Amino acid sequence: MKLDKKNKIQDNIQLYHDKNGLNIYNPDFFLTFSDFNISDGIDIIENILILKNDVISLKNTDKVFESIEKFMASNNIEGSYIFHNFDNIEYFVNTYGDISVVTVVNNDVEIEDFYGNLKVANSKKGFMDAKIDFGQIVIINKALSPKLLIKLHTVAVKERVRFFDSLNLPLHIDNIVGTDDFLVLASNMPKNDLDDDEKQFGVDITQMTYDDSEIDLDELLERVQDAVSIALEDAFKKVGLSFGILDYFVAEGIQISDLTDAAMELVEGVDITDELREKFEIQLYKSLEDINVIALLMAAIRTEYDFENNLVREVDISDDPAYLYTDEVLGLSIANHIAGTKARFNFVRYDQAKPGILYGLGPMLDDIIGGLIAGVMSKIFEES
Repeated sequence: MKLDKKNKIQDNIQLYHDKNGLNIYNPDFFLTFSDFNISDGIDIIENILILKNDVISLKNTDKVFESIEKFMASNNIEGSYIFHNFDNIEYFVNTYGDISVVTVVNNDVEIEDFYGNLKVANSKKGFMDAKIDFGQIVIINKALSPKLLIKLHTVAVKERVRFFDSLNLPLHIDNIVGTDDFLVLASNMPKNDLDDDEKQFGVDITQMTYDDSEIDLDELLERVQDAVSIALEDAFKKVGLSFGILDYFVAEGIQISDLTDAAMELVEGVDITDELREKFEIQLYKSLEDINVIALLMAAIRTEYDFENNLVREVDISDDPAYLYTDEVLGLSIANHIAGTKARFNFVRYDQAKPGILYGLGPMLDDIIGGLIAGVMSKIFEES
């Protein structure tokens, strides 16, 4: 093969990789169940191919197979295959005994420095077109029946959904995760001496002897779940994907300029200058680095999400009920934390007037953001 050899996965299973894609090769054949672009669901194949979109595109369906076979020939790849195309090819291999997980990442998001310790997630493509995809190939060094392979695939899919749900990602990030994911479960074939007719025309996989009866099924299911989620967790860390308070602001439609505009609306007795706006923003950034400010803000953001999505049976905030006053408690708390007693009085003004963006925020966020603004404004005038 011309592709650079990178990893021996298990026994004689090899992974080859270059800038155009990767191929996982097993001369003794895989039995796979996948959701690849080109696959019959259950397949007996030698090659698991993942190639970049600019190498093989699915747009011209008439020439897809011709293009794949041309690529294979030019790289001395022979034998049967399943295929998927991906925007980018960055991969990580995690091995847990007889289970290996190849996680392929396509990530358009970068974490950029913003101010001090504050960072923000951004994408050159914009969040309408950006993608964060994690494709996974789970290779099990056992001969598993098609029925068990399908069961494991189902379990792995559910575990991936559970993992991503548990992250509670900012909405604009959550919307771009998993738009082109894939998942492959691959195991050994129960025999390695396929004759020429079997290689060309296939075999009756229902009549083969598998290792199912020798396996502790519950243990295997749990190990596959753990392997999938741990590999995803590692992949997030390795590509440097993390999210902070500014990302949650973006998810709520809150921009720094909106907060500055709202703050300036209630300024009295002094001129509103560029210098005043700059002072406000600098103090705002300092406050947003404070773990206690972050904790109060995230408490309001998480609570409002649960309430608005009716995730707490006893709560209905559709009409912003008057008996809900913990939003004001949080607003007062954040104002007081930033600038003390004076900020508490200032909070009342912002809470009642709800200038600018405050008017359009939900019942929890309007008060907590009002408290943030009141605290920051009180702080800068205190220091003037």
